[in-house]
Amino acid sequence: MKVVTTIQALAKEIQAAKQSQKTIGLVPTMGYLHEGHLTLAQTARAENDVVVMSIFVNPTQFGPNEDFESYPRDLPRDTALAESVGVDIVFAPSVEEMYPQDGGIRLHAGEQATILCGASRPGHFDGVLQVVSKLFHLTMPNRAYFGQKDAQQVAIIATMVRDFNFPLEIRVVPIVREEDGLAKSSRNVYLSGAERQEAPAINEALQLARDSFLANGDADSALAKAKAHIQTRTHGRIDYIELLAYPDLTPVTATTQQVLLAAAVYIGKTRLIDNCIFTVKEGL
Repeated sequence: MKVVTTIQALAKEIQAAKQSQKTIGLVPTMGYLHEGHLTLAQTARAENDVVVMSIFVNPTQFGPNEDFESYPRDLPRDTALAESVGVDIVFAPSVEEMYPQDGGIRLHAGEQATILCGASRPGHFDGVLQVVSKLFHLTMPNRAYFGQKDAQQVAIIATMVRDFNFPLEIRVVPIVREEDGLAKSSRNVYLSGAERQEAPAINEALQLARDSFLANGDADSALAKAKAHIQTRTHGRIDYIELLAYPDLTPVTATTQQVLLAAAVYIGKTRLIDNCIFTVKEGL
């Protein structure tokens, strides 16, 4: 496995792969890898000749009061884990390498970014699109791999790829969970012991809401059950729990076939997100 830290060194590796007509799978990450990231890499390994993993804590997607400086970083640990699952190239640039100039041009994520996580994180998804578009251009992948846990992020990136004709396939890999159902996340390390015990209630609430909605088609009732479960089982503060058509992230209608149930909950000071996507086979 090769670790490269400059765009020039990465370009050399990508050019060699392309000249050999090898397929490239990209796994974008912000590092501090967990099993979810490794599952993305393993999926990419099975489907491509060359696997590139980016490890870059992207400052443009953090708000002024968010955890950019304290976001966990451990590149030696991450590179060892990446190598263990067959990653060929780790691209680990500095902020200065990724953003040497600022000409003022911005990507705007649109209406999909004004709800769910975007409602409380203005500009977040603009920053995501900025770094992801750069990574797509730099690595020229055939396929890019994202986890379902960030369902809104995946929907927005897929929209950009569709609308701007990026020549690649977006592959969405199911959420990887702990044994008690908690979605794996780099931020889980921030939870105290007591908070960690409460955190699985988020997934439990989503399952209750899904079952309720499939039984009677009543979104308000389903969401009320989810909120009540979290309020009675945790000391957490609900940021949002929403039920939307997927992937458009619009209100559910009688013709909706795929539904996203998504939640963000503060357990202590840690904001955890989770979701489930399911099919309503005959519409509502």
